[in-house]
Amino acid sequence: MNVDVIILAAGQGTRMRSALPKVLHPIAGKPMLAHVISTARQLPNAQLNIVIGHGADKVKALDSGSDIQFSLQEEQLGTGHAVQQAVANLRDNSTSIILYGDVPLIHASTLQKLLEQTADGSMGLLTAIFDNPTGYGRIIRNDQGEVIANVEQKDANPEQLKVQEINTGFMALPTERLKEWLPKLSNDNAQGEYYLTDLIAMAADSGAGVKAVHADDHSEVEGVNSRTQLIALERVYQSQQAAALLAGGLAIMDPARFDLRGSLSHGQDSTVDVNCVFEGSVELGSNVSIGPNCVISNSRIGDDVEIKANSVLEDAVVESNCVVGPFARLRPGSVLKPGAKVGNFVEMKKSTLGAGSKVNHLSYVGDAVIGDNCNIGAGTITCNYDGANKFKTTLGDDVFVGSNSTLVAPLDIETGGFVGAGSTITRKIETDQLAVGRGKQRNIDGWKRPSKD
Repeated sequence: MNVDVIILAAGQGTRMRSALPKVLHPIAGKPMLAHVISTARQLPNAQLNIVIGHGADKVKALDSGSDIQFSLQEEQLGTGHAVQQAVANLRDNSTSIILYGDVPLIHASTLQKLLEQTADGSMGLLTAIFDNPTGYGRIIRNDQGEVIANVEQKDANPEQLKVQEINTGFMALPTERLKEWLPKLSNDNAQGEYYLTDLIAMAADSGAGVKAVHADDHSEVEGVNSRTQLIALERVYQSQQAAALLAGGLAIMDPARFDLRGSLSHGQDSTVDVNCVFEGSVELGSNVSIGPNCVISNSRIGDDVEIKANSVLEDAVVESNCVVGPFARLRPGSVLKPGAKVGNFVEMKKSTLGAGSKVNHLSYVGDAVIGDNCNIGAGTITCNYDGANKFKTTLGDDVFVGSNSTLVAPLDIETGGFVGAGSTITRKIETDQLAVGRGKQRNIDGWKRPSKD
């Protein structure tokens, strides 16, 4: 089966009160439309057709995949009119399925069920039963229980308004049928628009028939028209991700205070405390402990690692048995070898900290390679930038750097080198040398403390 996916993404979303096109507002750090595109690509032999309008250039910039074609809806004349803009791109031997760029949580498995209804030429229609169907079109069935029409709320009579089965807007049908019926749509209704849902009655009247299936979860068919609805779906999505991770063995202390904005893999017996955010691709080993209020992006964390509270890791690699934080920041390119420790208020960037080495507190390490079993004292900084270029600092194994030291790159400190506290080091330190780079202390007798006049 060839599937032509039509994604409606032309709306402005005035209730969002934003200059950003509605479909580009994020769920879990990814635009809603990107969620729909990802789902659509799971369908067999899918060709994507995205109908754009408001903010067209921004929407087109989201994804330039070779499987996507864009159609411009210059006037907003309804969903039927929107689909008409994409007709020229549809294949004659395909099945068309209609999706929505602001309904981001639809499942590929649900769409597959919808496609299966079209095998005999019928229309597949996704419906749902809502306790409160206000605002939705109602599904009308005949005495035999067959779907014969959809009535929009503004056009419904009092009896029809009592119907709780609603039309979600998702439908699938043979493309040849779609091309035949779209020109027959009328805008003779309360909204003065061309309703795509009028195809339901056409399918019923033609004898093709309509086969309805239900979504597994109401959240699959909930759209976004306001920031309140966006946040509600965000929490639904995060709850689903947390549930899947819990089922896989990851201990999440409070799923309501957990955010995953990408992918997270994990080993056994790892724990995530409250208010943690994971972005991009994150890998956790076994027996990992993530403290509260941490943000971890595109990082790999090995076995038996403790990330203490309020730490931020971005594009970092932390190997086994390391300790990071609290209040540590590992910037892109940071690598901690087994047993290394980065303590509170330490920042690392594009640096490797060797096995068993420690930078315990209040230090900056940038563009550096630090060997094994080194100790970097409090307040130490690597001066890696001269205002125009970056330079490298290299420490061998078993190097000791006293507190409040300044290492001016480019600089080499060989194995066993020792830097006295409070030193500014500008020249190479050879193996087992002690370097002291302080100003000479003067003690002045008879000094009097200043006093106010």
